[in-house]
Amino acid sequence: MRRDDRDDPFDDLFREIERMMNEMMGDDFDMRVERGGGGGQTGFGSETHVDVHEADDEVRVIADLPGVEKADIDLKCDGETLTIGAASDHREYDERVRLPAQVDEHSATATYNNGVLEVTFEKSEDSADIDVQ
Repeated sequence: MRRDDRDDPFDDLFREIERMMNEMMGDDFDMRVERGGGGGQTGFGSETHVDVHEADDEVRVIADLPGVEKADIDLKCDGETLTIGAASDHREYDERVRLPAQVDEHSATATYNNGVLEVTFEKSEDSADIDVQ
């Protein structure tokens, strides 16, 4: 299991689940949570918590990026997927987060404070109406 060193009340439970999965699937099983790709050994899936919140008119993504400088964060969005790249002296992060709704990528606002990145998007219309002539 590749997780950070923070105290986790569920640590023993995760270790036991991983042990049982290793018995069933071989020793290659890893408890990393991956969202939409990415999440390599040093990425979000193994070391950082990412939350996605959907409201009526917006989508919010919150990611923990401990030890990262704001200037080292790279964000890209195509309206369906948010790509977060970041680096610190000890870690590199590369996460692709599939958004729960189509968003207007040009409406994005992002803040980074005390190791927490928050990106907010306005939802866009699902599709444009096309008039047949």
